[in-house]
Amino acid sequence: MSIRVTLNCNIKSGQLDVLLPFLKQNLPNVRGFKGCVGVSVYFDESNSEMLLEEEWLNVEQHHAYIKHIDNNGVLGELAQLLESAPLIKYFKKENI
Repeated sequence: MSIRVTLNCNIKSGQLDVLLPFLKQNLPNVRGFKGCVGVSVYFDESNSEMLLEEEWLNVEQHHAYIKHIDNNGVLGELAQLLESAPLIKYFKKENI
């Protein structure tokens, strides 16, 4: 059973125009990473907030991806566009 991962991110003032091309360039890498089922991006421009909603096969594969982008510098590039580290939450779907 897959998991849902949400990442709530507060975007630094004036960085949305930099963030959009960054995402366009890097989201194919996320979607192609082993264990990633899909990624959707949502914006609340009035609050400078971005929500990344991801589906992964398991938490371990998401952790492996985070380690990968930390090692290759992509995480650091993203961090420079955000006010603080994203709030990451993991959800397991219940068939009720």
